[in-house]
Amino acid sequence: MQAEVNIGLLGHVDHGKTTLTKALTGKWTDTHSEEIKRGISIRLGYADANVYQCKKCSKFILKDKCDCGGAGELKRRVSFVDAPGHETLMTTVISASSILDGALFLIAANETCPMPQTAEHLIVLNLIGIKKVVVVQTKIDLVTKEKAQENYKQIREFLKGSVAENAPIVPVAANYNINIDRLVETIEKTITTPKRDLDKPLRMYISRSFDINKPGTVIAKLLGGVIGGSITQGSLKPGDELELRPGIPKKEGAKPIPILFTANELREEGDILKEAMPGGLVAVGTSIDPAITKSDSLVGSVIGKVGQLDEVVDTLKLKYELLKRTDIENPLLKNGEVLVVNINTATSVGVITNLSKGTATVKLKKQIVADKHSKVAISRRLGQRWRLSGWASIV
Repeated sequence: MQAEVNIGLLGHVDHGKTTLTKALTGKWTDTHSEEIKRGISIRLGYADANVYQCKKCSKFILKDKCDCGGAGELKRRVSFVDAPGHETLMTTVISASSILDGALFLIAANETCPMPQTAEHLIVLNLIGIKKVVVVQTKIDLVTKEKAQENYKQIREFLKGSVAENAPIVPVAANYNINIDRLVETIEKTITTPKRDLDKPLRMYISRSFDINKPGTVIAKLLGGVIGGSITQGSLKPGDELELRPGIPKKEGAKPIPILFTANELREEGDILKEAMPGGLVAVGTSIDPAITKSDSLVGSVIGKVGQLDEVVDTLKLKYELLKRTDIENPLLKNGEVLVVNINTATSVGVITNLSKGTATVKLKKQIVADKHSKVAISRRLGQRWRLSGWASIV
């Protein structure tokens, strides 16, 4: 069974996103050496969980047998996306948000609400328009009952006026699996599977790419590169002839050459799929040279059937709106200012070449695929850091 929905875990750094992912799925998603060394998430982490409903007591559970003795009926498969909390990795969070169907918004009970990235991640939720949100009050085992209740009131006050204003709040202690069952029940009732359109042209946004060949593998046994991401519309089968854009840049300033390839194999969490549809995070074994896919080099690309993708562009005309931030000054944009723009899973640096009332023309350093229905997140350098500053639509 393929996962039906992508659910992101957002929140301030060290508020328990990776720990909660493990409690829900059994998988620790910080696997890269730098993540283990620093003790924080840097890349997107993915993990799937099967959700069952007990035939005897109707309780939602994460295993096929309930504590009451009843058998569990498989209801659906859910894919969790663990996003980093640190502000310097905000572009990674924004990239994740573009493929999410819902979100768990984590706020720790042992710290004052809101912390800096708690506020920034709520901005992301508002910006992307994710309305199916469950707020998770983590680390309740570290505070008294009175402190947890005080923190709950802070959370409710903080969420006023946002997409999560009426979201349910579930207290948990993930390290001890306390209240995880209630959280699963709330997820099932709140973050339902959206209707998918399988008749539309295929669109798959790439959030990972890598080489699975071990060093020293002989040429005859080399396997093609692997790309991973989420399908937002259409479907994909092994043997399909596909196109990936932007593609490979031959020389600076020239349009990249699209990559044409065959989908050899489809997998999700190690399971082989006969067909991949929207929902979940899919890995595609390809005929692409693995030297091209290694080290996430194709992140931000788009896959579709040959001849059905949007054009590659190096200039964007944006109708923008700056965010009203209370923590930092966010002045008007200026001609010649450098911005970071995020569209779906693509990130590019650009320079403002023209400004008029409410619109900005941005010349991009790295060409991307963009259509007029995509939302654009704008980050700018404020002080010594890149900060999320506004959102836009392409005109």
